[in-house]
Amino acid sequence: MKIFLVAPPGLEPQLAAEAREAGFDGVEAAPGGVTLQGDWADVRRANLTLRGAGRVQAQIGEFRAFHLAQLDKRARKFPWADWLRPDIAVRVEVHTDRRSKIYHAGAAKQRIETAIAETLGAPVADAGTDTGTDRGTVTIRARIDDNLVILSIDTSGAPLHKRGYKAAIGKAPMRETMAALFLRAAGFDGRMPVLDPMCGSGTFVIEAACIAAGLDPGRARRFAFEDLAGHDAAAWAAERDRPAPPLPELRFTGSDRDAGAFAAARANAERAGVAAICDFRRATVSEIAPPEGPPGLVMVNPPYGTRVGDRKPLFGLHGALGAVLRERFAGWRVGLVTSEPALAKATGLDWSEVGPPVPHGGLRVKLYRCDPLG
Repeated sequence: MKIFLVAPPGLEPQLAAEAREAGFDGVEAAPGGVTLQGDWADVRRANLTLRGAGRVQAQIGEFRAFHLAQLDKRARKFPWADWLRPDIAVRVEVHTDRRSKIYHAGAAKQRIETAIAETLGAPVADAGTDTGTDRGTVTIRARIDDNLVILSIDTSGAPLHKRGYKAAIGKAPMRETMAALFLRAAGFDGRMPVLDPMCGSGTFVIEAACIAAGLDPGRARRFAFEDLAGHDAAAWAAERDRPAPPLPELRFTGSDRDAGAFAAARANAERAGVAAICDFRRATVSEIAPPEGPPGLVMVNPPYGTRVGDRKPLFGLHGALGAVLRERFAGWRVGLVTSEPALAKATGLDWSEVGPPVPHGGLRVKLYRCDPLG
């Protein structure tokens, strides 16, 4: 069947590269994600192992419908029991396009919900029902594209950036899935140290450490596919409970001038199982220094400033960061995420590559990357 991996727009090529390296078949980048071909074992593996996917959706069928009565009739004939259980609540989401004669998404949603409830007996979840990691809700997504109703199941449940270990987050958190894709885009291969001089709750540092350690991102959480009909619980337990490999001989370092931030980062690293290879401390940008060992990657997501009045001191901060990196970090690569080209320029670094715009926190950010510093 076709499987769709959700990715932030602009980072689809990185997720496609990750999926290919993981051995999935038929991998193709698409707007908003990546498509591949596979079976339910691949669905489980994608949820468990892919660090950049935001969700994993499995396409379960399609049919033509040119009006609501036809949609109702064909939804009632659809074999919902092949995938859904009558004791698990179902939520339906519908998206339509302008080429389809069925244009009212709300009416289509009601028809599909009623068909599932009356033919399968499954309860319909209210719009406000939480689809977190707790048992109880499976989401069906119907896309009506040029009168073709394409049905998919959200097999993930809670978004995949919720790894299950982060209790503390910073003021402007970056999702772990996005951090993993930015690390890949910056050239991180799991075999080099990473340092973040403005680490916040430690997302870049912890994600890099987990990649280097070979720890599956989904090892500590539940997924919606566990509530589907025919779920192979024994096979899933064997896949999920593989012994962890030994930790690598690399160091992953984070610092922040906010004492609460680096304390939270330490606690998050402990829960993630990588505290032994992560170092967090309180330090200003002017105090940072490379750890002992080979050069690696400086990965940083500095504050951008949302109003013009907020930006003035940020130019000095970025200038200080660039000066410290040029002076002390010879041989290190640098990746900087920002929404402001002027702030990237203020570092004085020679950016060899600028990535595409990526939506983040209501802004559009880009990855600025430079080759090893001289």
